[in-house]
Amino acid sequence: MRIDANIGGGIDDTFGGDLISLAAQITTAEAIGFDGVWSTEVNRDPFLPLVLAAQKSLSMTLGTAVAVAFARNPMTIATAANDLNSFSRGRFVLGLGSQTQAHITRRFAMPWSAPAERMAEHIQALQAIWHSWQTGEELDFRGRHYQHTLMTPMFRPEPNQYGPPRVVLAAVGPRMTAVAGRAADGLLVHGFTTPRYLSDVTVPLVEHELRAHGRSRDDFTISYPGLVATGANEIQYRTAVDSVRHQIAFYGATPAYRAVLDLHGWGDLHEELHRLSKAGDWATMTSLIDDDVLTAFAVVGEPKEVGPEIIRRYSGLVDRFTLYAPYSLDDSTKATIVDGIKGSS
Repeated sequence: MRIDANIGGGIDDTFGGDLISLAAQITTAEAIGFDGVWSTEVNRDPFLPLVLAAQKSLSMTLGTAVAVAFARNPMTIATAANDLNSFSRGRFVLGLGSQTQAHITRRFAMPWSAPAERMAEHIQALQAIWHSWQTGEELDFRGRHYQHTLMTPMFRPEPNQYGPPRVVLAAVGPRMTAVAGRAADGLLVHGFTTPRYLSDVTVPLVEHELRAHGRSRDDFTISYPGLVATGANEIQYRTAVDSVRHQIAFYGATPAYRAVLDLHGWGDLHEELHRLSKAGDWATMTSLIDDDVLTAFAVVGEPKEVGPEIIRRYSGLVDRFTLYAPYSLDDSTKATIVDGIKGSS
């Protein structure tokens, strides 16, 4: 199992900060022993940090987790991804996500339609564009949502010696998960996922789609940003646990994620969290996340215990584990976790 970190801030505080401080983040992540870093599209562009990452690290995998596909078109994403894969010497992974209708139409002012169908076509269009660039063949992609039929010599990049990047897809529901299994090179699992949901729902669906389309599980990567609650002392530990409870409550109030709670028999918890979220009562919501729910969604314990527990819970289910800590986690604690994972693998 590979162990990764998020960089640039936004989704958590594992590595926060702005672009100016990013170079130091990359150097630190590599020194700690992370195998890869992911850049998120929350409050900044997901591609720019990875240019710096490619300069500062010569070994780590570099990926977007995620870039919002429907905020762009396949040609613009194909260009950025091609450049990054070349600049990083083949280490770039293009992680795509759909976002929600409100964000696509009201924040990005872009069209929205059948997201699973549109995403599958988006990936097909990317592959067609990259194929045209690699082979020199005419670009003639004609889909329902995207049409790319013009590629003159001036705008055609030289063939990339590293080929096109791998494409991994973020998915929550079964339809998008199925798209990942049949059209992408991997799956980015949502952080609001338990080992039981992975083993009973997500992984079987992925494997079914892979078999149905003549694909091998060995060529498919499942990446998971797993919640972790730990700290170097009692105060840090309590802060971490409270922060993770709050994060679970936030996700648990979202109807799109209810299926995970239903699997565990916690559907009533979703109803109450959803009701309280509308009232803005986050304190009460957090208090409803008892220890059973907490430990179902998060690895909780002392730093030296976390790495081996990650291996115990997720080995055989996921290929890459991203440390998801929605609080400040010091470098020595991160190093202890990474050492524990690699020592237990």
